[in-house]
Amino acid sequence: MLESVRNAFKIKEIRTRLLVTFIFLILIRLGCQLPIPGFNRAYFHQWFSSLTGDSFNFFNAFTGGSFENMSIFALNITPYITSSIIIQLLTIAIPALEEMQRNGEEGRKMLVSITRYVTVGLSLIESLAMAIGFNNQGILENRNNALTIIMVVLGLTAGSALLMWIGEQITEYGVGNGISIVLTINIISRLPGDMNSLYEMFIRDNYRNGRILIAIIAAIVILAVIIATVVLVILLNSAERKIPVQYAKKVLGRKVVGGNSTHIPLKVNTAGVIPIIFASSLMQFPIVIAQLLGRDGGTTLWGHILRALNSGNWCNPRVPQYSIGLLVYIVLVIFFAYFYTSITFNPLEVSDNLKKQGGFIPGIRPGKPTTEYLTSILNYIIFIGAVGLTIVAVIPIFFNGFFGADVSFGGTSLIIIVGVILETINQIEAKMLVRNYKGFLS
Repeated sequence: MLESVRNAFKIKEIRTRLLVTFIFLILIRLGCQLPIPGFNRAYFHQWFSSLTGDSFNFFNAFTGGSFENMSIFALNITPYITSSIIIQLLTIAIPALEEMQRNGEEGRKMLVSITRYVTVGLSLIESLAMAIGFNNQGILENRNNALTIIMVVLGLTAGSALLMWIGEQITEYGVGNGISIVLTINIISRLPGDMNSLYEMFIRDNYRNGRILIAIIAAIVILAVIIATVVLVILLNSAERKIPVQYAKKVLGRKVVGGNSTHIPLKVNTAGVIPIIFASSLMQFPIVIAQLLGRDGGTTLWGHILRALNSGNWCNPRVPQYSIGLLVYIVLVIFFAYFYTSITFNPLEVSDNLKKQGGFIPGIRPGKPTTEYLTSILNYIIFIGAVGLTIVAVIPIFFNGFFGADVSFGGTSLIIIVGVILETINQIEAKMLVRNYKGFLS
């Protein structure tokens, strides 16, 4: 491993790309500390600390604490992620976008341009909603001042657009997928604070009070849970079902071609982290809107519904009735796993392509039987992947609720971190293998 790292730095191209990536990451972390003019810091931190539950923790973790600091990167790349998902979904519904997707590199560039414009539009809408909401809360320095609101909106929008540009530059001149790298560094930046919170809550206090054995057991349990979750995420990301494919022999002139065998790799976690992001965003949206408007519902039915939607109240033995929201969350994760996979993988199209190329699945006739076979296999592995995603997501939620551990990282964060690290290592290894170096994963 260490030898491979040294070999990577011996290659000028990889060394330059790593340096470019590192410089951009430093700029991102510096930008996360630059405050937006017009905010009353004392009032904002007081408002943020008074929030019940963790409705903004999911958003704050994805922004690397930028939202909590209300920096110029407070929106971060969440508008870009949202716009990418929207465009990807619209390619199924709008024929023109679907045609662009099939047009190779030129079509991809056009889709990227559209995604950029949608990102800026979403940034404007989100920043305007936040500025108006914070103005109504009295968090802005000059309340009801149009110039202050415009300044906040432009600052948030410009910050989001700048991060989108940095992500694209990392993809072009650095290592790995730029947007994924930006998201990962934001999440990782929150981990030291979270680990310190766990240490103070479960280890330091028990040790100071003479409960040394309990402190040791707590440390072992925390470490075991983190390792088990990471291992589960790695297995979930790497697991796949291989469908064997055989190609018939053909006579072209005097040559016999074909007859080789291959396989169709179907990932168990076909939808990646998308189902968790969709489900979390859908359940947190009403809570965020209610808190921006300053209306938590109180003891009314609406208030109880909001608290049931809040993941901070799940698995809490003091309020077990709100854990019904966890059941809704699990159902949504499974639903979005099937929904997103149905959009990104079409068994009918795969079956037609196999038939055109003279391929077939051994024991399955080409055409409709192949489509039905692929659909049945896909439905099975989607369910397995959704269950795995749910387990990864629920483990941190359970410990947060049952033991009162106040940490921002969860299953979604771990899936993103592990997935991006593995993808980046694979890209570096691919560049090294071209030059006959031994890779990281050998």
